[in-house]
Amino acid sequence: MDSNLRREIILDNYQDPMNKGLLNDDSYLKVNASSENCIDNLDFMVKIEDNKIVDIRFDGEACAISTSATSIMIRSLIGKSVEEVRAILNNYKNMINEEAYDSLILGELNVYDEICKQPNRKNCALIPCRAIEQILEVLNDGENKDK
Repeated sequence: MDSNLRREIILDNYQDPMNKGLLNDDSYLKVNASSENCIDNLDFMVKIEDNKIVDIRFDGEACAISTSATSIMIRSLIGKSVEEVRAILNNYKNMINEEAYDSLILGELNVYDEICKQPNRKNCALIPCRAIEQILEVLNDGENKDK
């Protein structure tokens, strides 16, 4: 990907992130994700209906990489089944950690395919991934309690 296009996508999603702002709605699952080595401290709300992500909201303070990664991740996950979400998250983590991944699954998230050149930014790029994984764990725990 062209470096100017990469920079433009990241800056656009940092300056005008998708779904920033929390709601007062108990139908959402909520988690916090933060970083030890950056200012990142984001609250996430995820609404799942019929095994599908129907909405994701976030708010808090974060660097450009975390904010833009969250915005792009939100756009990539809304409307997807939990199974599709897990595939996207696994491929995204693999890309960030320089392991084998399917770039076709990631779409616009591929803008972070060179984040490994800045190892201190990997954690920033993984903030939304960790938050969604926490939500899926809460969902999974709730389903296991029902059995």
